[in-house]
Amino acid sequence: MSTIQPQQPSSTGSPKTSRLERAAEVIRLEARTIANLEARLGPPFEQAVDWILECEGMVVVSGMGKAGIIGAKISASLASTGTPSHFLHPSEALHGDLGRIRAQDLLIVISNSGESAEIKALIPAARKIGARIVAMTGNTESTLARLSDCVLDIGRIDEACPMGLAPTASTSAMLALGDALAMVVLDERGFSREDYARYHPAGALGRKLMRVGEIMRKGDELPLVREEDSLSDVLLTTSRTPGKPGAALVIDADGKLCGIFTDGDLRRLLESGRLPDGPVRDFMGTDPKFVSPDHLVDEAERVLHKFRIDQIPVLDDDRRPVGLLDVQDVLDVRI
Repeated sequence: MSTIQPQQPSSTGSPKTSRLERAAEVIRLEARTIANLEARLGPPFEQAVDWILECEGMVVVSGMGKAGIIGAKISASLASTGTPSHFLHPSEALHGDLGRIRAQDLLIVISNSGESAEIKALIPAARKIGARIVAMTGNTESTLARLSDCVLDIGRIDEACPMGLAPTASTSAMLALGDALAMVVLDERGFSREDYARYHPAGALGRKLMRVGEIMRKGDELPLVREEDSLSDVLLTTSRTPGKPGAALVIDADGKLCGIFTDGDLRRLLESGRLPDGPVRDFMGTDPKFVSPDHLVDEAERVLHKFRIDQIPVLDDDRRPVGLLDVQDVLDVRI
């Protein structure tokens, strides 16, 4: 196996230039290694995709050392894109964690050499359980390859390590091939942006794709009053509503929204030096902005910001209130 030999700084050149040249050489090698995978795609890759899609259990990914770290990332990518998956450390598997593998599972084992002692011990045990086994390896004559049901060949790879020992280009190839598996499976499942958001509720994209209906105040937390209710009754309603909303939604006899009374309206009345106790219809805002439960939270936030309001009613297609979105609810999602 050939390796890249580190360059020595020239007598006229600076060590920094040599470092950059060396770094570029490593990057070029790994880029070529990944590009060469394209020619190795074929029926085994399609078989692996089919088995992942057909899997009625978990896709279990395993590998030792650096290959194991790559395996954990591949498992995480599968899990975040709609394929139930977890990582299994080969050594832990041999000390009781084999119970994490079941007959209906698919086991993907990653090893460049295919001859790691832990891997060689894991495969026969997994076969006894009845799980299908997919190997990702650079040695198609290895024990791992011979005992697996499907072999994804990354080919013989020149590592960037000058000693040919530290996994570098080989792990880059494993990662790229694992990403290819995850993305093809994602396409086959028809996995959408909304599906992605469901698995990433705390991520920036997840928040952007979250719907108003997922975070709005509803049920007992929705303060509804009628237009003929007195102002004092409205204030009692808002104070007794769980979450202490900063607004009450005013509905007419048909249950449709006809106005909103907010803490801001109350403050302006107090600043005027009067607090009459007439029907709320005399003091409410009669043209409130509103959104639907299917609106994106990101869209609703823009409305709150544009009109400098803290609450916005959520209405159904018949203009009946089904929720209330408070600016604090949006901030909580961001936190």
